[in-house]
Amino acid sequence: MTAKTHFTEIEGRSPGYLALLAGLAVLIGLGLLAAVLKGTHGHYITGMNNQVVWGLPHIFAIFLIVAASGALNAASFSSVFGRVAYKPLARLSGLLAMTLLIGGLVILVLDLGRPDRLIVAMTHYNFKSIFAWNILLYTGFLAVVAVYLWFMMERRMNSYVPVAGYVAFLWRLILTTGTGSIFGFLVAREAYDAAILAPMFIAMSFSLGMAVFILVVMATFAGTERPLGDLILRRMKNLLGIFVAGVLYFVLAYHLTNLYATRLHGIEAFVLLNGGIYTFLFWFVQIGLGSILPLVLLFHPVWSRARRVIAAAAGLVIAGGLAQLYVIVIGGQAYPLDLFPGYDMSSSFFDGVVATYTPSLPELMLGLGGTAFAFLLLAVVMKFLRILPTSLADDKVDPQVSSTPSTAQSAPAGA
Repeated sequence: MTAKTHFTEIEGRSPGYLALLAGLAVLIGLGLLAAVLKGTHGHYITGMNNQVVWGLPHIFAIFLIVAASGALNAASFSSVFGRVAYKPLARLSGLLAMTLLIGGLVILVLDLGRPDRLIVAMTHYNFKSIFAWNILLYTGFLAVVAVYLWFMMERRMNSYVPVAGYVAFLWRLILTTGTGSIFGFLVAREAYDAAILAPMFIAMSFSLGMAVFILVVMATFAGTERPLGDLILRRMKNLLGIFVAGVLYFVLAYHLTNLYATRLHGIEAFVLLNGGIYTFLFWFVQIGLGSILPLVLLFHPVWSRARRVIAAAAGLVIAGGLAQLYVIVIGGQAYPLDLFPGYDMSSSFFDGVVATYTPSLPELMLGLGGTAFAFLLLAVVMKFLRILPTSLADDKVDPQVSSTPSTAQSAPAGA
């Protein structure tokens, strides 16, 4: 199949592409319906309450924002670290970073109930608030990556790509630091008050962004019948494994530090031992399914050669990341506030009581709708712009590679 045919397929003339757009449009419609319901009836139709004010939509939004930073990995590797193998994927990397961030911000805006109030937040800044800084970081990230993407696509500006790459790389680190600092600066919540949350969120961005990027690359190249060699896929899955191990390190350091402090034994017991759904999500989903199992799959000498295994590992990392955010964000709110450390107190306002929270259908609809909007933008932009390379075969990624079939390509279908 010729390169021209490949570009024709991504331009939207295939039934699969139209079906994808239709499915994403349905999810977006459900998300808009949820936003209208919340704006009409109020947040009482959700599972949120006076104790848990950040619910499931915030999990989706934070996931997309953090993954947006990590989705820029391939572009950063090519422009900043000189890894030529990732250069053909740099455009897709930049575009995916922008659309994921837009999807996350759409969820946050629609979850306000009064989206028009966002104008106040964007015109009146309190620079003692990390939220005010994040508005500048998010909009700045979109602008920086847009310029970066333009430099990559315009031949006359190609000489400026390294400079733009460095700026984008530094901005993404600052952006993710700001996102993690939202929780690190909240000293009233014992689960949040930790400076290590900022570097932990950076590690999470590398891991989650790479997982999403791998799945997007595999899906787009399979859907457009472009050659995707094992060389680039093997490099990305190895990097994903390293990033997952990095997140595990920060999680271990976070909990060991908390266990060292006597005043934090309560929150640690809540998360690690007797927190119900939060303990289950932490050990079974975040640690077991989302970290240890992907590491085994990604570094197993035989299993890691199969593309289905790589895709499954990336999906498990995403599930583990969502569970981790659920435990951090919602579990941290569910644990009762210690208003007067060292004193016992009681009242009728849920003092000392673990808050209850059950996600509602409108919250799930809004989260899925914002996620679908991010990928709809990605699909539509790829219809008009040449984002994907025509081939990522091994001999294209590394001309020194021999033309013999690779292991994964020659393996049986069940591998």
